[in-house]
Amino acid sequence: MPKILFIQPTQYAESGKLCKQKKINLPGLAFPLLAAYTPKHWDVELLIEVVDEINFDSDADIIAIGSMGHATFRGLEIAAEFKKRGKIVVMGGYMVSIAYEEAMKHVDSVVVGDAEISYPQMLKDFEKDGKVKPLYNNPIHELKNLPIPRYDLLTKKKIGLMLPVQAGRGCTFTCSFCSIACLYEGKYLFRPVDEVIQDIKEVKRLGFNRFYLIDDNIVSNPKYLKELCRKIIPLKMKWASQCAIHLAKNPELLKLVRDSGCDLMSFGVESIEQDALDSLEKPWLKAEEHEKNIKILADSGIVVSTEMIIGTDYDTEKSIRETYDFIYRNKIPVPRFYILTPIPGTELHKQFKKEGRMLTDDLREFDGTRCVHTPKKIDAEKLTEMYWWLNKKTFSIKSILHRVIFNRSLWKNPTMLLFSLSVNLHYRHYVRRKITPNIF
Repeated sequence: MPKILFIQPTQYAESGKLCKQKKINLPGLAFPLLAAYTPKHWDVELLIEVVDEINFDSDADIIAIGSMGHATFRGLEIAAEFKKRGKIVVMGGYMVSIAYEEAMKHVDSVVVGDAEISYPQMLKDFEKDGKVKPLYNNPIHELKNLPIPRYDLLTKKKIGLMLPVQAGRGCTFTCSFCSIACLYEGKYLFRPVDEVIQDIKEVKRLGFNRFYLIDDNIVSNPKYLKELCRKIIPLKMKWASQCAIHLAKNPELLKLVRDSGCDLMSFGVESIEQDALDSLEKPWLKAEEHEKNIKILADSGIVVSTEMIIGTDYDTEKSIRETYDFIYRNKIPVPRFYILTPIPGTELHKQFKKEGRMLTDDLREFDGTRCVHTPKKIDAEKLTEMYWWLNKKTFSIKSILHRVIFNRSLWKNPTMLLFSLSVNLHYRHYVRRKITPNIF
């Protein structure tokens, strides 16, 4: 019986130690879905390194490694170890999909983008002659008839309160810094609503009353989202997702989203400077409306999580300090920050490369914790320093108490208050070790 071993790498702390946790708070969907595409005569194993130890003497025939953000470079180390042992190593995920030419130097094969066509073909190639092609790049044009993910691979592990579900992929926006825009080029593929509901029912059957909709921008098709929400309501489930903040401008849709059980949503606010938003190809996002929209969302009962970027050509030390003030003043329960990182393949990287503003081509430096380009209004080293200042200030005990414990809107939902508090303490733990906060 042939065997494939899926590995989701963890990331490194500044100390050089691997990040480890007691449980997985937000497990990914890619490998459980690919496992469902795997023929029955294959043996499948999944290791999530943040909770699992990797056995480099595995009897697997193929080692398939993910490339999620900062963990990509740990993935390349894992790949090297398995290749020393003569294993066939394959990598996929958005990071290697964007920089596949570089990734191909380190592994036997790279799967670019969506794998619904490429993955089964790769397994057939292996069964035919024990080899795989160096590159599989087969875009899909519809999301229909996806199998129910192998959630059993996740439930065997220590996980949090949610399982992942997907309704669509891609995004209609083409922000210059975004890896999703680079891969999907403004396309958004939606699954039939009844197929999404089928997955949600499976999550419920497994004993979970909460799921995470891992779509990149679920609000991009309001008609579709309305239909989906109407069919979620009878299931009496709670759920979370991420989308554009203009959900706040559609009262009817916002009410339906809340009525269907959504109580947590992440929004790409990006910046409090309009010039910065414009420079990121997000002119439709209005900085002057941020506070109003956040209040509308909070008043509706949705716990607001924000994602913000520092390091644009309009950022200064003053604007970064004002970003903290914005978070504190609006009592945002779950904030996150990133240093602007021009990932190779994105429009932003092409622009900065042309202008001679990239400070390095070493992809190991592209971990989101340091500035790798030359901003116009702040020194690169100072920007990195301010990034950690912003995180430490935001996840200080004083800030956490103010934004969470003394946040009246959270007391309406004690479960989400406790969730927000635990996430902030989790992030604080990571920041103190100089690791970019993430929910694993």
